[in-house]
Amino acid sequence: MSTNNEDKLILGGHEFTSRFILGSGKFSLELVQACIEKAEAQIITLALRRANEGGLANILDYIPDNVTLLPNTSGARNAEEAVRIARLSREVGCGDFVKIEVVHDSKYLLPDNYETIKATEILAKEGFVVMPYMYPDLNAARALADAGAACIMPLGSPIGSNKGLSTKDFIQILIDEIDLPIIVDAGIGRPSQACEAMEMGASAVMANTAIATAGNVPAMAEAFKKAIEAGRSAYLSGLGRTIERGASASSPLTGFLEN
Repeated sequence: MSTNNEDKLILGGHEFTSRFILGSGKFSLELVQACIEKAEAQIITLALRRANEGGLANILDYIPDNVTLLPNTSGARNAEEAVRIARLSREVGCGDFVKIEVVHDSKYLLPDNYETIKATEILAKEGFVVMPYMYPDLNAARALADAGAACIMPLGSPIGSNKGLSTKDFIQILIDEIDLPIIVDAGIGRPSQACEAMEMGASAVMANTAIATAGNVPAMAEAFKKAIEAGRSAYLSGLGRTIERGASASSPLTGFLEN
């Protein structure tokens, strides 16, 4: 996905060239296929509870072997439940990657950072590649890093809201201060918002609802791919300066009238 094959996303020692991750909110075979074929996703999040609904086998049939499954602990209300779901995902063959989601707030679906830190510490010691979903707070992010997280996944805005980077300033602090990949998770509603997150220095973007609810799912998946590529290229290129006050002419204002 990157314009530079050497510019790779590294998570738990695993390398990825795509910086788009498909979230697990709204799920359909059309969405999965579009994100693999058009967005070139190499990581796809899977809510393990779908296995209990009989949907796991059908979904896996459409996911190539070279795509990494990222089971999440959706439905967990505390660290104990998250750990139990993660262990179950490994037992059923979903691998060592796990996205920690601990949410007991049913209205706003905000993550519980304290319980997430506890679950991360336990699972990292058991060899999981732990990718924790969290509310962007520097102290919590530092604790997650110390606990063994492979990355930090702050929310941009509430899950499924498509409101974009409501927490932009706090995400920027994490990008500046945490020496781990920062993956913006939840709330990204438009390709332009994904591009902005990448311009800020985010390592990747996770999205689902923005693509799943689009009028043309494959076209939107491709738009996200291009936006993330553009944002990453801009970040690596070094964004132009900003002048807080006044102006700076881009063309000469004098000289051509002096002849």
